[in-house]
Amino acid sequence: MPDTFEQEVLAVYDWVDAQVAAASPRCDISGRCCRFKDYGHKLFLTRIEADILFRKELPTEHNTPEKTAREAVNQACPYQHKGLCTARENRPTGCRIFFCDPAYDEKCCEITEAAILQLKKLHEKYHKPWEYNELSHFFDQSNREFLSNEPNERVDSKSSL
Repeated sequence: MPDTFEQEVLAVYDWVDAQVAAASPRCDISGRCCRFKDYGHKLFLTRIEADILFRKELPTEHNTPEKTAREAVNQACPYQHKGLCTARENRPTGCRIFFCDPAYDEKCCEITEAAILQLKKLHEKYHKPWEYNELSHFFDQSNREFLSNEPNERVDSKSSL
């Protein structure tokens, strides 16, 4: 069961989903949102969002040190498989908000700013350090390690093995 801080972060996710649904942006199901380098964008998220995301297993063929190295993650999200997101329920606010629909750009910015403000307030309320960085930072081997005998299981680098 998520703690109160995480429950409130999940409530922000619900709020974001409702705002996006109300704006009804077009999704071409092109996978461009996850191919960062090809389309010149970056995914930023908080530590708690990364923790939630990492609870979802990566597709087996992407769960390797090569596919989750900083440079690889800067190019494409390892949760994308065959053009689709495999972490849909666990995805961070940036993924929930971003759409390729140019008519949605202004609303996208508004929702993003409001969501970040809500997340910052939650961090202050619960006295949690604010860590907001690129997805690749959280996948970096110095921040997250793979267990050698369990390729789909991830552990915090501060955990004992």
